[in-house]
Amino acid sequence: MKIPIQTDKSPSAIGPYSQAVLCKDTLFISGQIPINPETNEQYEDINLATHQVMKNLQHILLEADMNFEHVVKSSIFLKDMNDFAIVNEIYASYFTENFPARETVQVSVLPKNACVEISMIAMKF
Repeated sequence: MKIPIQTDKSPSAIGPYSQAVLCKDTLFISGQIPINPETNEQYEDINLATHQVMKNLQHILLEADMNFEHVVKSSIFLKDMNDFAIVNEIYASYFTENFPARETVQVSVLPKNACVEISMIAMKF
């Protein structure tokens, strides 16, 4: 059984998909871009953008009774690989230990022309 996870503390989906789907003990979180759900503002500064994406992900995890310690896999998509060091530092600050598996790739364009998008897979254990 798959259960859609939805919170108004993260931006609504901009297409035919769920913010996240819980299947048994595994949560699949759709890619989050740097939109503030309260103001609908999208951040372009990579520092603000990365923090906003991580906050959006955090709210979805919390809605599923999880946190960043449950994350086993992340995918980071960057508009500009020159932002890698900044994104990496901010991303790391949201974890305490046992970092998840991850890849980071540069892409030519992201939804709404965002500078960063991150998706995650988390598991209850």
